[in-house]
Amino acid sequence: MDNTGDKRRRVLLISFPSQGHINPSLQFAKRLTRHHVHVTFVTSLSVYRRMPQIPTLPHVSFASYSDGYDDGFKPGDDDPNRSHSEMERLGSEAVKDMITTNAEEGQPFTCVVYSILFPWVAVVARSLHLPSILLWIEPATVFTLYYHYFNGYKDTITQSILDNPSRTIQLPGLPLLTGHDVPSFLLPSNVYGFGFSVFRRLFELLAQQTNPKVLVNTFEALEQDVLRGMDKFHLVPIGPLVPSAFLDCEDPSDASFGGDMFPCSRKNDDYISWLNSNPKAAVVYVSFGSISRLSKEQKEEIASGLLSFGQPFLWVIREEDMGDDTLSCREELEAVGKIVPWCSQLEVLSSPATGCFVTHCGWNSTLESLVCGVPMVGFPQWADQGTNAKIIEDMTETGVRVEVGMDGMVKREEIKRCLEVVMGDSNKGEEIRKKALKWKELAKGAARDGGSSDANFKAFVDQVCS
Repeated sequence: MDNTGDKRRRVLLISFPSQGHINPSLQFAKRLTRHHVHVTFVTSLSVYRRMPQIPTLPHVSFASYSDGYDDGFKPGDDDPNRSHSEMERLGSEAVKDMITTNAEEGQPFTCVVYSILFPWVAVVARSLHLPSILLWIEPATVFTLYYHYFNGYKDTITQSILDNPSRTIQLPGLPLLTGHDVPSFLLPSNVYGFGFSVFRRLFELLAQQTNPKVLVNTFEALEQDVLRGMDKFHLVPIGPLVPSAFLDCEDPSDASFGGDMFPCSRKNDDYISWLNSNPKAAVVYVSFGSISRLSKEQKEEIASGLLSFGQPFLWVIREEDMGDDTLSCREELEAVGKIVPWCSQLEVLSSPATGCFVTHCGWNSTLESLVCGVPMVGFPQWADQGTNAKIIEDMTETGVRVEVGMDGMVKREEIKRCLEVVMGDSNKGEEIRKKALKWKELAKGAARDGGSSDANFKAFVDQVCS
């Protein structure tokens, strides 16, 4: 626990133990410290064990608890439903102890902030009469979709998907959607029961409050109609939650999230030096985030699509994703581009040489690409990523979405076609690149001093953290 003895207001920030939650949560913590707030950042012990180095941040204390999986959750071996149940049981006890101990030591928390998938945190906070607030790290569009599903539109959404996944679905305050745009936890084919149950419980708890505030990692210009169309909740856009050096430049030293659970590749010849040696907007960057695993067949299709397109590329394939699979054309690939097990994504996206991002459409990756003005080829896998691909292709028009074949595969020809659209000389490609630059400026404008997200963040600190 923290023993600094200063008079800063204190916030307990609790993050789900995965990279996609840690990054925006850490950035949120850094922003709080700029406003005379001390943050105790809490996640499971397994996260800290995976980090090559635990961050050292001014006015941020790091605390952990055992969730029963201290060596990390092992997909394929461990049961996700049991894992989540244990996380709640053990986490609830640990968080309760942290809150009561701090109060007994004369350093009480003024509020608790928690990320999605952790509705139990709100229950613990309420039992101790402490205010809590949800940090929604996905787009407001996804929040609204979940809300409507659990409040009168379940049958409409489900039946439409069962009848024809390509049929349009009209929901209040949202653009026209199809079954391909709906979060995977709400699909009839969903196999992760814990995800559905957690979101249902989260919205049940929120409904018990009167017009509760929800902090959203988005910005007003990006989802203005959606944000204003939700009258049951006060959705507060405070994003993009991206390091300052790439956004508002108020803190040039803030050049990374600081909580990588994967070591960056800096072996032999530096990939950043290689990247920057290429012509402007010539390189295709490919990454599917920290969780998704592609089949060997899908990786082969991507490899062939990249080779056929012919431009240099930087492709992230995590070590556990590669496994024992060896790409049949590895030598040909390495003659054209680079394959690394992990990288500093913001460094890559901010390089003038990066011309396109082939992305799984995780919301962090989507926002980072918008902030850096890089067009995208959306290749969604699960969770909120289908909705995010909709935002990329239709709402911001900063990219295109791959078409998936009847066998569930995205073929090499389709990958090449999408790259040609985004990086080629067609009118559509030029328009996509113009839109990418437009959204870059809008994202940065929201975060600058006096911008909409900056003003919302300051108001939150004044109203909730005091």
